[in-house]
Amino acid sequence: MSAGPAGEARATPGSRRRAALVTGAGSGIGLAVADRLVSDGWMVLLADRDLAAAQAANAAVGGPATGSRAVGLDVSRRADWSRVVQEVRDRGAGLDLLVNNAGITRDRTVEKLTDADWGQVLDVHLTGTWLGCQAFLPLLRESGGAIVNLSSEGRHGSFGQANYSAAKAGVVGLTRTIALEQARHGVRANAVAPGPVDTPMLAAVPGDVVDGWLEQIPLRRLARPAEVAAVVAFLGSAESSYITGQVIAVDGGSSHP
Repeated sequence: MSAGPAGEARATPGSRRRAALVTGAGSGIGLAVADRLVSDGWMVLLADRDLAAAQAANAAVGGPATGSRAVGLDVSRRADWSRVVQEVRDRGAGLDLLVNNAGITRDRTVEKLTDADWGQVLDVHLTGTWLGCQAFLPLLRESGGAIVNLSSEGRHGSFGQANYSAAKAGVVGLTRTIALEQARHGVRANAVAPGPVDTPMLAAVPGDVVDGWLEQIPLRRLARPAEVAAVVAFLGSAESSYITGQVIAVDGGSSHP
């Protein structure tokens, strides 16, 4: 992969296949992103804290036939990121796209939040995203690659989710800062901010709450994981080579001003 203008990676004849790493790939949006990228011809490293889930996801998307593989990764642990970076280097695979998607929720109103509720959510969503970007930036500079971080409509504030909202707002600030700092190195960074998405994480939300959300969504339905994955794939592709530092809402028209 040879260097092109800032934000653009140019494949050279006989160059390696495009490689991506997706965190939280064992289910939900992460699984949909991995599926889309594999379908688009990427070699994907499906990362999840639950290695068995990542392995099942890799099998489900046909990853083994493409050279894609699963890896156990706790995004909140620097040592785990260092290990995965070394594995990528040892295999000579390089990296063209980092998708920071892993997430958890610990929902309570502000006065009921515990230190653990706050810390666990911030550690996964915000610290995990920072650690991943920091760990893989050297490889992404080599490839002229891209970062796509998952934020959320909840970045504007969400009842009972102060920890999640703070983390997702932080992801936006982090993404824009990385975009500014890395543009001169040809690395792009963008965020995708979904509204409610029909994933396993949503199964724990009471039906009346979901109904209330639907009333506020002009399209009157939840997003499908594949619809979010399509935007992530676009931002990781050469077709978005002049887009960086942006937050793309995938929310059915319910974006806040």
